[in-house]
Amino acid sequence: MAEPQPDFTIGIEEEYLLVDTETMALTEAPEALMDACRTKLQDQVSPEFLNCQIEIGTKVCRTISEARDDLRHLRTCVAREAGKFGLAPIAASCHPFSNWREQKHRDKDRYNDLSADLAGVVRRMLICGMHVHVAVGAPDRRIDIMNQLSYFLPHLLALSCSSPFWQGYDTGLDSYRLTVFDNLPRTGLPPRMSSFGEYERAVSALTDLGVIEDASKIWWDLRPSSKYPTIESRICDVQPRMEDALTLAALTQALSRMLWRLSVKNQRWRIYETFLISENRWRAQRYGVREGLIDFGQGDIIPFDALAGEMLELIAEDAVHFGSAAEVSRAREIAANGTSADRQRRVYRKALDKEGDSDAALRAVVAHLIDEFHADL
Repeated sequence: MAEPQPDFTIGIEEEYLLVDTETMALTEAPEALMDACRTKLQDQVSPEFLNCQIEIGTKVCRTISEARDDLRHLRTCVAREAGKFGLAPIAASCHPFSNWREQKHRDKDRYNDLSADLAGVVRRMLICGMHVHVAVGAPDRRIDIMNQLSYFLPHLLALSCSSPFWQGYDTGLDSYRLTVFDNLPRTGLPPRMSSFGEYERAVSALTDLGVIEDASKIWWDLRPSSKYPTIESRICDVQPRMEDALTLAALTQALSRMLWRLSVKNQRWRIYETFLISENRWRAQRYGVREGLIDFGQGDIIPFDALAGEMLELIAEDAVHFGSAAEVSRAREIAANGTSADRQRRVYRKALDKEGDSDAALRAVVAHLIDEFHADL
């Protein structure tokens, strides 16, 4: 009997930083702000580890159009409520200049335990990510698609880069977030596994010893969700522009279906050693879309605009199926015009040339990020 097609419904989670609209520096979220957001958004909003962060999550969406409506509603509500306190959300993975040493984590048992467990490493977690869930009901199929989708994680990362600055200087990396996040245990590319049972046994080896509480403490770039029958991509920087976030979600959804289509025809994407995929992960982290990635089949470094075109050809049928052809096609625009990291650097250089003041230029970058957050609302 043929395997039924998975639902491939999606959910998007985003983490935002809260900044003072006068100083552009990070500031703690007043409890009244969190209460107001919870009243309007219920369980679609939650605090994050640091007091200056807030997290949202869409409902289960069948299409990118549905996701757009819900994500716009969530972003609009957070921005409106934050504005009542003289604050604004930014959806960038690192704040351009605020110091992590000055941030405090929330005084809740869960976060206190996390701080005690991960010590000094977790104190530097002044970073925000974007997670995309794609529903794949059959557990073994989840693992099979994960094994193949790992190849495309550097492509998604390259398109998503939004964290070039850290503690007031240009790091030279387009996604500095990952250098911070990779200090945590149980991060990075997922290992290759043969079945969901193998994954469960690996998790049990740690939970049975009390090393971790449950599978939610495994923070790979791609993992089976611990709460839902989904695969969860965690590779991407969070996006200042809502439409770019939707493009990344649409790509993840379409790539997942493309790999499923191969599998039901007894075909599959070639699986390369994690060591090799890690090299592309680094290239994406370092250069974004500027320098291209390695095509291991061709044995060459391919410019990213060409890679984007190839990827869109692979998923053309799937984009039509989901009605997301317009959204996935934005990958070409990002490849041609640059990511948020590129835009932030352009704003910084322009402000520096005008003002001659690095601090003022960094504040201009934050103002730019506030504007981009509101642009699609």
